[in-house]
Amino acid sequence: MWLGDEGGTELGLVRAAVAGRVDLVAFRTVAEAVHGDEARPPAIVMFAADRPGHWQQAAAVDVARRWPLATLVGVVTSLGDGRRRSGPSLAGMEEVSWHDVPGKLECWLADSARGRAGALGTPATARREERLVDAVAAVVDSARSERGGAVSLAGGRGADLEGLADLLAGAGRRVADSTVGRPRLDASSPLLVWDAVVIEADDVAWLRMLAANRPNLGIVLLESFPRGDSTQAAIRAGAAAVLARPVALDSLEGTLRRVERLGRENRVPTGLGGAVRSR
Repeated sequence: MWLGDEGGTELGLVRAAVAGRVDLVAFRTVAEAVHGDEARPPAIVMFAADRPGHWQQAAAVDVARRWPLATLVGVVTSLGDGRRRSGPSLAGMEEVSWHDVPGKLECWLADSARGRAGALGTPATARREERLVDAVAAVVDSARSERGGAVSLAGGRGADLEGLADLLAGAGRRVADSTVGRPRLDASSPLLVWDAVVIEADDVAWLRMLAANRPNLGIVLLESFPRGDSTQAAIRAGAAAVLARPVALDSLEGTLRRVERLGRENRVPTGLGGAVRSR
């Protein structure tokens, strides 16, 4: 369930990606949701916030009373990211940056398909550090039974690439090759993680040439502070996703799984599109 408006480019990209993966029903307000006639209880309720203070604690309480088994997730845009790092604004709710939602959702669904609660099974009273540990443990556990494909790496500093390689190893993935600088046009694997730090005009031009040369390459960019306009420009140039750096293991692994799945389905891996049932 999605609560709130799309709220501009960032939330619009998230809602389209979620709608392309699950059956999504959307309400503009909490009152419309809790007093409506939605027959199926939602597994996850996403509170979309285009600015800090958009939702009050009473809204989360009302939803929890109506659907006590649902997991409450706050989806915050770049306007709320700095405040989010000081801690969640609403008790009992995990807050997720807008660019992390599609990847985390992929991991949540994989856990559910395996009959495990995973990161979504963390109690509402858990601290942020506990949620992070549970998310990592769920990805590592999943890697024991299902390993993803190899990944090529590119970035400005060798130390950053070594950190990414260690992170991917925790998810059971192999690094096929690693390039200091912009990625090579002949990357040897079907997936590429490019630590661009800041996506500039020259990077977008290189990305466009890379995507034209390797149209089936799934490219995930890392940027220090992703925003809607730079992310949309990167996607239009051929990227599959843009994540923040430093990146969490479940966000990165979930995004790579999503890119692989869309590739198998022969769909353009941008996450755009999908049906939303607005009520």
